[in-house]
Amino acid sequence: MKHSSKATLLLGVAAAVAIGLTGCTPGGSAAPAASQSLGPVSKDVGSGKTTLTVWDQNTDTGINDAQQELNDEFEKAHPNITIKRVSRSFADLKTTLKLALSGNNPPDVVQANQGYPDMGAFVKAGFLRPVDDYAKLYGWDSYYPSSLLKLNSFSSDGKTWQGDDLYGVSQTGELVGLYYNKAVLRKAGIDSPPKTVAELTEDMQQVKASGTLPLSYGDVEKSPGIHLYGLVLSALAGHDAVNDLVAGKSGSWTGSDEVQAAKTITGWVDKGYVTEGANGVSRDDAVAAFGKGQSAFLITGTWYQATLEAAASAKDIGFTALTPDGASGPVTMGGEGLAWAITSKTGNANAAAAYIDFVTNKDAAKVLVDKGNLPTVVPDGDSPASGTIAGDITSEYESISSSNSITPYLDYATPTFYDTITAAMQDLVAGKASPEQYTKTLQDDYAGFVKQ
Repeated sequence: MKHSSKATLLLGVAAAVAIGLTGCTPGGSAAPAASQSLGPVSKDVGSGKTTLTVWDQNTDTGINDAQQELNDEFEKAHPNITIKRVSRSFADLKTTLKLALSGNNPPDVVQANQGYPDMGAFVKAGFLRPVDDYAKLYGWDSYYPSSLLKLNSFSSDGKTWQGDDLYGVSQTGELVGLYYNKAVLRKAGIDSPPKTVAELTEDMQQVKASGTLPLSYGDVEKSPGIHLYGLVLSALAGHDAVNDLVAGKSGSWTGSDEVQAAKTITGWVDKGYVTEGANGVSRDDAVAAFGKGQSAFLITGTWYQATLEAAASAKDIGFTALTPDGASGPVTMGGEGLAWAITSKTGNANAAAAYIDFVTNKDAAKVLVDKGNLPTVVPDGDSPASGTIAGDITSEYESISSSNSITPYLDYATPTFYDTITAAMQDLVAGKASPEQYTKTLQDDYAGFVKQ
């Protein structure tokens, strides 16, 4: 995470993640199984010709450029190893990775989404190799704060998220927030970005009256729906309530804040504040429209930093997060990017671990920053200029980490929650489900998980 004092910020973000995400989630086992013994490991990758098949979801401009550069540099450092890269969008990776892992010739290295739907299912099926031994060998256990490592950990049976076994390390930090166009806001008579959900709704009304689309939004891939609802819910319910809800400690998906968040979104849609036919619009098209100055707001993650820095209206773009009523600072979703994991059937575990270390270590972090990305651990001396997109992101991380206010991605809640919430969000936006029906769908999924 970005900060002028990198250790302070990273530990603050780690604490923010840890507060609401500790303990055993309902449905998990009470006592995680001990790490399995896998024999000796080594940094020696051998001298024989080796091909590493690597699946990633780094398709956006900045991270794709960084990944390709890192892959090229790895091959130069290890001339006997060839990287066979398969890069898919997050949505495509969600639908194809399980099939690839279950085949006779799975990839050697993959990016696995945290939580029950993906990583937990892969661990349960025996598709991923625990990497605690490599974490000690390469120093990942000291490079990353323990709370961030916990997000990439499970019990060996896949039943308990944040269990005792580490199954990967992450390359990037993430924050979902509100991008805004200063010129569009000025045209509508708005001098500063909104600080709350209520102010955002008021600003949307003014922008609409000025003749410009308030919010660019595309959800054909489904995952953007989690970001839209998660940002609104976090800014209404606050950090503790959302963390406890996702972790299964307390709360209900049909609670008053949960319903109000859904009502807020349907209100935006009904009043024409959101891209028409958003379920048929891609997230990239929505981002591109915003980048051209065709809308005032865009709700998405920091992974679009490089794309928006290259946009036509980049000089007018700012980034912020919203503050719940009564809170001292902003609250929003975030954490870290997908975990780089080693598959259990690989015959090249040492080479796979060397690759993961190469694309995630402190030298890789400098490449990520140069390409407009947010590393999980930001290198010393990285202080973006104030008033830039990168500078705004840094400022928001400072504020959010100091108030322990990062909430987890909502799809971590149950093994089936990703499919449930993304489909339900499309129904909500399309007017096929009321806010009450939408939240009941989420609660029914969670109740089924608890019952099991």
